[in-house]
Amino acid sequence: IRYAREVILMESQALELITTRLDTEFCRAADAVFACEGNIIVSGIGKAGLIGQKLTATLASTGTKAHFLHPAEAIHGDLGRVDSRDIVLMLSQSGETEEVTRILPSLRSAEVPVIAITARRSSTLGKAAAIVLELGPLREACALGVAPSTSTTAMLALGDALAL
Repeated sequence: IRYAREVILMESQALELITTRLDTEFCRAADAVFACEGNIIVSGIGKAGLIGQKLTATLASTGTKAHFLHPAEAIHGDLGRVDSRDIVLMLSQSGETEEVTRILPSLRSAEVPVIAITARRSSTLGKAAAIVLELGPLREACALGVAPSTSTTAMLALGDALAL
């Protein structure tokens, strides 16, 4: 019970920290989502991708046209689903995941704006994005500090705030 409480407390403290990091970039992202004439294409891989799938469902629940695009499938032809009227909401804690960074040049050449939810604005994803919602440094709640927990909680809460 003690450890479970520690995990929940660590994640709740991370959420509180995220609220202090919100700035005008969040307003720009919300305005862009609201004004989008196409679809919000949500993408990410691994645990971030699972969070992205949930955010896609939340966006759809609000009446926003949204679809999930797996980055590995995008590399193998599914980028044809995306056009310049769309916005890509890309989730990646590191901002350096190979499958994510591989599709960024194609998105740029197709003039598709990217909103990134990532830990560092200076990451490859952060540099390529039109708008960056920076999570900042977060410590994962697992004992080894590696299993996505705090970071995915933060992505989920930030994505929910954007959708709602």
